[in-house]
Amino acid sequence: MTVAFIGIGLIGGSAAIALRKRGFAARLIGVESNPKHAELALGLGLVDEILPIDEAVKAADLALLAVPVNVARQLLPHILNLLKEDATVVDMGSTKNGICTVARTHSRRAQYVAAHPMAGTEYSGPTAAADGLFDGKKAIVCEHNLSADFALNRALSMFRSLNMEVLFYTDAEAHDRHVAYVSHISHVSSFMLGLTVLEVEKSERYIFDLAGTGFESTVRLAKSSPATWTPIFLQNADSVSHALQKYIENLQRFKACIDERNADGITALIAEANKIAKIIK
Repeated sequence: MTVAFIGIGLIGGSAAIALRKRGFAARLIGVESNPKHAELALGLGLVDEILPIDEAVKAADLALLAVPVNVARQLLPHILNLLKEDATVVDMGSTKNGICTVARTHSRRAQYVAAHPMAGTEYSGPTAAADGLFDGKKAIVCEHNLSADFALNRALSMFRSLNMEVLFYTDAEAHDRHVAYVSHISHVSSFMLGLTVLEVEKSERYIFDLAGTGFESTVRLAKSSPATWTPIFLQNADSVSHALQKYIENLQRFKACIDERNADGITALIAEANKIAKIIK
């Protein structure tokens, strides 16, 4: 199978490593708008060649769209126009409602599979690509009922090669609403915690000397690329805003307990939060 990786950063590059290693793809074509990243991808052996997007898509049995969600939304109709009749395009973005809305009106919608692999790190670019990034993680497929059987089966075969568990969401809007809570708000929290501590550090220069593993793990996501996350927040603005409002309300409850020196209230809030242990081991 010939696979075109449109975007060869963390997600596209990691997929390329795994799909080559596990025999899923015989020919790996890269499409990359950043010349430095294209050179790195070739040097690292992530892909066999770099081609312009039109040439790559026309040659592909599977086109993997692994670019920022705003770019993916713009490119998808063009990619569908160029695909061979028996080829498939899968996007790997963190938001689904916007791109699914664009795809629904396209005459070749059936060749598209809307997916979201729930895997990643705080790093970006070809050097961030890692073997085993997707192992044991979940892949979400939205609106699978609108994809042709051959396209869906090809996508599922790819995710099996990536050692992922596939979950199905018929409703793309519901997907975006849920990931706002379990993924997007985590990044907002990390970005703002990092910003808050950096602002304090300007006047208290030794604050980072006290930073331990708890701080490091909590603020790790603050190193994530704004080029990736700004479009995600904007495309999922309503759901992220709603999630943030709930989060802010709980922060305000906690602050009120602190201000009132309310030990029982603090204990009750922490105990309530501890119930997450029943869901996340």
